[in-house]
Amino acid sequence: MHVKKISPPLLLVTCCFVAATVSSQSGSQKELNPEVVSVTVNASPYSSADITIPVHVFKPPLSQDGQNKEPWPVVIFSHGRSGSVASRAAQKNPVNFEIVRYWHNRGYAVVAAIRPGYGDSTLEDPEDHGARWSGGTCTGRADFNKTAGAASYAVKAVHSWLITQTWADKNRLLLVGQSVGGLATVYACGQNWPGVMGCINFAGGAGGNPDASPGKSCRPDRLGEVFSNPAKTTLVPGLWLYSANDKFWGEQAPKVWFKSFTDTANAAGKTPSVEFFAAPAVGENGHSLQSMGGRFWNPVVNEWLDKNGF
Repeated sequence: MHVKKISPPLLLVTCCFVAATVSSQSGSQKELNPEVVSVTVNASPYSSADITIPVHVFKPPLSQDGQNKEPWPVVIFSHGRSGSVASRAAQKNPVNFEIVRYWHNRGYAVVAAIRPGYGDSTLEDPEDHGARWSGGTCTGRADFNKTAGAASYAVKAVHSWLITQTWADKNRLLLVGQSVGGLATVYACGQNWPGVMGCINFAGGAGGNPDASPGKSCRPDRLGEVFSNPAKTTLVPGLWLYSANDKFWGEQAPKVWFKSFTDTANAAGKTPSVEFFAAPAVGENGHSLQSMGGRFWNPVVNEWLDKNGF
């Protein structure tokens, strides 16, 4: 795996779906200029060639005594997916800065990659599930297993790089994801990577279109299958968070996916340590729960972290 450091680019928010910002950030972005490291995602069933991706590294600020408190526990954050090629190509920032600050306040470093198919690596789109909307009808393959697999494969390359870093506490890693990144997080959590102690899914899913089909995604039954398969092997605690007015998936489908997950785990003889938080409506589209609904999820995530010793 080839790794090199590259200079930090100008950080821009490309799409509220992928990495939405909040207005309170505008005066303090300079405080969070990350180190950007280049990591290679090797060719796989999802892409025909090696793809180099930028990984944004946000280490916690110095403590009051001016010292770094290494090694830090680390959040590996996975971003969502915009519906247009242009928006995916324009992506420069893989994580909301307020999310980084939340984890810094908990003592965690944050690493977040711009995965293959986004930013400067759009010659191939490994996460393309093939679903296409025409009016209110979704057609095509809707291969969400491919989407989750390709996204988690890229995150695994980040994980493999991370556990070689002396500043990272390689035994205290959390996987956290938004939207397609949330789906990828659940998928990856079933693979039990070394050092991963828990997984958080914010509004996970794929194939939604709030304009063509507000509140109902393409083939939610297939998404349920992709969500439930990792339940057979997941060993660590998880937390799923969705809002009542999520225009990508609606209110009920995520609850069905979660039930499918727990039912599958029980059928495999496991007692899943996974919780579901149903947040109220957030703004005009609850898919922005993570970026705009902190007053709802902060206490829930804090309690979950404390309860599990994270």
